[in-house]
Amino acid sequence: MSTATPHRQSVVAATRPTQQLKTDPKFQAFWMMRIGFGLLPIVFGADKFAHVMVNWDKYLAPELQHWISPFNTVHQSMYAVGVIEIIAGLVVLSLPRVGGYVVALWLAGIVVNLALISGYWDIMARDVALFLLALTFTRLASAFPAGAVSDRLLAGYRRSHRRI
Repeated sequence: MSTATPHRQSVVAATRPTQQLKTDPKFQAFWMMRIGFGLLPIVFGADKFAHVMVNWDKYLAPELQHWISPFNTVHQSMYAVGVIEIIAGLVVLSLPRVGGYVVALWLAGIVVNLALISGYWDIMARDVALFLLALTFTRLASAFPAGAVSDRLLAGYRRSHRRI
């Protein structure tokens, strides 16, 4: 006698990722945010080197350039910003449970930077909303398996940090 019921089998079948992507609004939202928070930082980070979209140098507060940056010019600092953004995007794509926090932290830094510049309040307000959305993405990412690679990395990290 089998304990599996037809209803239980359909629930198990519906949990496959391709089926979830078609039917589960939470899973769809997770993937939309994962792609957005993954690809956009990579694109914007790459543009820090090319300045095709905008001259990014005007968005770095002089105070931060003076206090934090080890580089002599804002332009050189923007190269470092671009590298960090590219890495953040890659972390979101490969380890979304961690990457969401990385992007949220980065956005918090952008908000502080824009507050120091003054005059970019509209962009700062948008980045506050993106910060909250990044935290929402991180919570949502904890509800779904991140994939074989990231799950193995997190499992290995947890094993290596267990107390004996």
